[in-house]
Amino acid sequence: MSQIDPGTSSWLRTRNDREALRLFLEHGALTRTRLGELSGMSKPTATQMIARLERADLVAPVGEVAGSRGPSAVSWGVRNDRINGVAVNMLDDGIQAVLVDALGTPHPIIELPVHGVERSPESDVGRAIEAACAASGAERSTVEAVTVGLQAAVSSGSDTLSLTDTLPGWPSEGSRERIESSLGVSATLENDVNLATMAERAFGVAQDAGSFALLWIGVGLGIGVDLGGSIHRGAHGGAGEIGYLTVAGRPGEPGAVTTALLGSAYVMNLAGAPSTARYPQGVAAIAADEWALREIAARIAVTIEPVLAVLDPQLVVLGGPTSLAGGDRLAELVGEIVLSEERPTPSVRLSTTGDSAVLAGARRLLVEQIRSRLEDRIPTQ
Repeated sequence: MSQIDPGTSSWLRTRNDREALRLFLEHGALTRTRLGELSGMSKPTATQMIARLERADLVAPVGEVAGSRGPSAVSWGVRNDRINGVAVNMLDDGIQAVLVDALGTPHPIIELPVHGVERSPESDVGRAIEAACAASGAERSTVEAVTVGLQAAVSSGSDTLSLTDTLPGWPSEGSRERIESSLGVSATLENDVNLATMAERAFGVAQDAGSFALLWIGVGLGIGVDLGGSIHRGAHGGAGEIGYLTVAGRPGEPGAVTTALLGSAYVMNLAGAPSTARYPQGVAAIAADEWALREIAARIAVTIEPVLAVLDPQLVVLGGPTSLAGGDRLAELVGEIVLSEERPTPSVRLSTTGDSAVLAGARRLLVEQIRSRLEDRIPTQ
C-alpha cells in the first residue's frame, strides 16, 4: 500500500474503509444503519464506505432486512470468493486439506492417499489445493495462500526441515520456495503439533492458561510449548521433538525412545487391535480398558517429566488420536500420577479441539492472512 500522509482526507477514507471491512468480517452482513452504529459514523459516511468497498469488489449486497416501518434495508457482506487459502495436514499415510475463506466458513475436509504416488513439496501441496477447491466448488485461481502442517522440525527463517521421517520426497532445504514458485501461492510451513497448540490456545482448554504444553500422542510424539500466547520453536524449529528423547519406561527397564513407549505401534498392541486394523481406529478399545489406560498414563508421566522439570507449565494438555481415545479418564490418571510428585504440578486436561486440531490451527492462521490481504486491496486514493 502506498504511503498516505496521516490526517489527510485520503488517509481518513482508507482508515474508515479498513475499519468498515473489519466490522463486516467480525459481525457478518450489515445494513448501512448498523454499520454506522458500530463504527460511530453517520449514515451518509457509512453509505460512502460501503460504496467504496463495493467498487473494490470487497463487499456485495447479500439480502434485505425488514424494518419495523418503511421499506426493507439492503444488507451487505464480505465477498468470500475473492481470496481463499488451503490448510494442509501432512500425515504419515495421507494428506488432509480444507479450503479456507475470510469468514472461516466450514468447508469439506478431504483426504488424499500417498501410497504409490511420487512425492515432492509442490506435488503434495498442489494435489491438496486442487482437491480442496473441487470439494468446495471454489476456483483454483482464488487460492493465494497455504499453511502446511508437517511432522518435522521446521525452521521458517532458513526454509529448512529436519526429522522428516514421514515426508519422502521433501528436501531438507527449499521446500517452501519450491511450493511458492511452482504453485504461485504464499506458503507457511509449520510443525503440526505447533498448529494444534495454536488451536488449543485460540478455542480449546488452554485459552486462559498463562503457559501450557500440549503432548501430542499419535503415530509419533511431539510437544507444543505455549509461553504466554507465543509458540516456543527453538533456534532451529526443533523444540518439542520429544519423540526422539530416550527415557526409561519403568524403573529397572532399559532406556527406550519415547515413541517406542507411547507411539501408535505400542498402543495398538496394548489395545489388542487385529493386524488388519488401522490407527487410530484400532485404539478405540482403550477407552473401556482401565488397565490399558493406567499403563498409558504411567508412560505419559515418564515422558513429560523433562518438560515439567524444565518448563514448569501451568497446564498440560493431552492431544492427538491416542489421547482422544483415552478420553478424560486418561487425563485424570495422568494428573493423579503427576500430583504425587514432590513439586508444584500443573493441571492435566484433555484437548477439546477435536480430531482436526492441526487443520484448525492452520485455518486460523490463514483466516488472518486472507483478511490482511483483503485490507490491502482497499484503494488508497
